[in-house]
Amino acid sequence: MGTTPSSPPAPPSPRRTELLDACYGYLLEHGLTGLSLRPLAAATGTSPRVLLYLFGSKDELLRQLLARARHEQLGMMAAVLAKPDNTVGTAGDGFDALADSLWTFLSAPEQRPMVRLTYEAFLLSLSHDPGPWAGFAGEAARDWLDLLVRAQPPGTPPALAETRATRALALIRGLLLDLLACGDDDRVRTAAAHDWQR
Repeated sequence: MGTTPSSPPAPPSPRRTELLDACYGYLLEHGLTGLSLRPLAAATGTSPRVLLYLFGSKDELLRQLLARARHEQLGMMAAVLAKPDNTVGTAGDGFDALADSLWTFLSAPEQRPMVRLTYEAFLLSLSHDPGPWAGFAGEAARDWLDLLVRAQPPGTPPALAETRATRALALIRGLLLDLLACGDDDRVRTAAAHDWQR
């Protein structure tokens, strides 16, 4: 006797989608540390009971919010790297322009809340607490590396593409962390202006 194929999951309700959007806005403003359902619910016009009903648990809600942050940031980064002007009028094969575009986008003041949130999740996922951020750092690192490898000009040897992407991403992450910690835009931007391949 054959098995009955499982039906596709039901689409999320409009209320669930609306609350996920509102919770995401709250997370961007307040971060992960010390996050409690009661103030989150109050700020988003609902109750802890409704959030638990719609998302199952606080951890599941946070997993969905962090997945959204990761995918949203990755999508914006992909759009930046796909702009045709990244390789026009640049020396070499245009890799400097790719790294510079990514840095310019991520270091912009309007990106600060998302960068801060993803850094917080990144660092929490490296701790011994397996919480809802477990695996975030590894997934984000693979996402970013793959994105910058694929964005390089056709014909770039794979080993070279991976090496350059790894180095550029390490520099960008370090500079962003410095920017978040100190807020010294001029000093950090001067350092970022150096040739990414040196």
